[in-house]
This record gives sequence, C-alpha cells and structure tokens, in this order.
Amino acid sequence: MLTSQPQLFPEIITTIRNLKPKNITAERKLILKPLIDFIQAKVESQQEIRLNFICTHNSRRSHLSQVWAQVMAYNFKINNLYCYSGGTEATALFPKVAETLQKSGLLIQNLSEQENPVYGIKYASNQHPIIGFSKKYDDAFNPTSNFAAIMTCSQADAGCPFIPGAEKRIPITFDDPKAFDNRPEQDEKYMERSLQIATEMYHVFSEIKL
Repeated sequence: MLTSQPQLFPEIITTIRNLKPKNITAERKLILKPLIDFIQAKVESQQEIRLNFICTHNSRRSHLSQVWAQVMAYNFKINNLYCYSGGTEATALFPKVAETLQKSGLLIQNLSEQENPVYGIKYASNQHPIIGFSKKYDDAFNPTSNFAAIMTCSQADAGCPFIPGAEKRIPITFDDPKAFDNRPEQDEKYMERSLQIATEMYHVFSEIKL
C-alpha cells in the first residue's frame, strides 16, 4: 500500500500508514476524480503539473491541501509536480495549522515573525521546504498559467467563478476547522480535517499510473 521514498520523514510515514483511504465514500471519490484525471493527463504527456489550492483567506484548508498534495506526490514518486495555495484575500497562515502538521511529522520552521508569518515546511530531508504564508491566488509567488485551480472552500468557489490562467477549475471543498477555534475540541477538529485531506490526497495520487 505504501510506496514511500527513504527521505520522507519517519513520522510522516507513520501518519500515512494510519490513514484509511478505503473509507472514502463513492460520492467523495467522484469529487476527487477530476483532479486525478488532470494529474494523469499531465503525467502521460510528460508535462509539469501545477496545482493551486484556493480558499477565501489562505489560512487553513488551502495550506493543508497544498502540503498534503506535495507530500503524497513525493510519496508516490510523481515528479515535476508543484503545489501552491492562495486566497481571494491574504490574511495569515493560522498557527494551529502549522502545529497540526508538525504533530503529523512535518518539520516546521518559522522564518519570520511578521503579521503574516512565513513558514518553511519540510517533509523530506533532501527536498526544498514548502514556503507557507498567506497570499492571494494571483500573487507573484503562484503560477500564472497552465495550472489547476482547486477550490477548497465553497465561499471561494462561489465568489471566484473565474481564475485567470487556470487550465482547469476543480471544486474539492472541505469543512472549515475555524468553526472550532477557541473551543475544547479545537485540536481534535484541526487534526481531523488535516487527516481527511491527507487521506483524500493519498487516494488521488495512489490512482496515478506512471
């Protein structure tokens, strides 16, 4: 089931082994299928694959999706794949997201202490870190063409009907863990959402035929 590469951090391998992709519903698999098809077509044509995960504030779900998609691509040896994230507005990467990823085995480095902090997020010893900070989807840090825009929240999906430069638009929405901020179950719900996203990204990349 697992096809991890040696450099993937051991704690992440443990997290992946504990995922339950068989529990993904048939309805949810239909939602994920367009993303599988997009990636598969790029692999077959030997093109670079660019995925931009978009939410309203680029603070929670879009970052979790970006990170886990990059991790799973590496896990399944899918090269030339680059993940990004953005929002319809920029705020800040919510600290609980970084904390949750760290609990799943990723190495988190705080690279700046500003209002919109910048994080280095490493998943493997010999790979460049993912640079995590809140930005608009069309920020210069993100691709301007030949990418799939994956809409991770319904508000962004409804409020942003056109993403300039996107080759394909794919809605894959997740419930917002923000609803549980400052509540006793906050940690549990953030981890629950992170692992749901990890599980679904595992399914997506496990379906890709190299």
